[in-house]
Amino acid sequence: MVAIEVRPVTADQVEFLHELVEHGLLIESGVPGIYGHNEVFEDVRGRLDHRLTSEAAARGAVRLRFPPLLPRHQLELSGYLSSFPHLAGSVYAFEGSEAEAIAQADRASRHEDWSEFQRMTDLTLLPAACYPVYPAVAQRGRLEPGGLFVDAGASWVFRHEPSQDPARRQMFHQHELVRIGEPETVLEWRDEWAELGLALLRSLGLEAELDNANDPFFGRKGRMLAATQREQALKLELLVYIAGPEPTALASFNHHLEHFGSTFGISLADGGTAHTACLGFGHERIVLALLRTHGLDPRTWPEPVREELSLS
Repeated sequence: MVAIEVRPVTADQVEFLHELVEHGLLIESGVPGIYGHNEVFEDVRGRLDHRLTSEAAARGAVRLRFPPLLPRHQLELSGYLSSFPHLAGSVYAFEGSEAEAIAQADRASRHEDWSEFQRMTDLTLLPAACYPVYPAVAQRGRLEPGGLFVDAGASWVFRHEPSQDPARRQMFHQHELVRIGEPETVLEWRDEWAELGLALLRSLGLEAELDNANDPFFGRKGRMLAATQREQALKLELLVYIAGPEPTALASFNHHLEHFGSTFGISLADGGTAHTACLGFGHERIVLALLRTHGLDPRTWPEPVREELSLS
């Protein structure tokens, strides 16, 4: 059995979590990494969402929106379970008899294990907001010359990473933008948006830095994949200190090469296989970075920051 890495949590991170809860910004659920937000938190997050959506629309993005669930066969095709089995979540449901329903309810009332009455459905929890985009675009047929730019919006996504670090959630909003097209077009777009993202975070008064990175691949094979990803600079991240000893990634910019184009059969105008890239802005992490940097009351934030988010 391969051990799953558990990220250590610092006293500073736990203290920040307690401050957020005490001020009502986060609402605890009793499960680590699952929180509600009050109106102040959601107001900032909503304004950030509007800013990102407007930036994408101004650059020609097509808006597509999907629920936070993914057909199981699409997740299986994507290769996610090979790379990130420790993060995935599946949807189970009851399909038994009346007697089994009574037994299930009885066990559940005592908080005992009632999983034997549940069966896997055809759905999984969405691990990244870009995943439904690729099969949807493939259904359209060959791309037009120049490809396609998609704003997939800020969907709820799931990662099984329970933690007392308020910036490490199990459910969070990930605002995804996706570029599909010719190799050079896609790579140029990824690099352009990395710089745009850096400028945006700095305009919000955050000391962001752009760095080469890798995904948290699973197991021994994952370590080789991570090394290759770094060597080829396939993943970039925007890092900001929030409450940990290490900076936190607020956004990532990923170049998939032909992986999704080949997997889902996305063809270029000339019949070749499309390359893809995506970028994801973590809404909650950005809001947390703003609260940590400028204070827990947005009314007291520096005026330039308030203007950038139309808080004035």
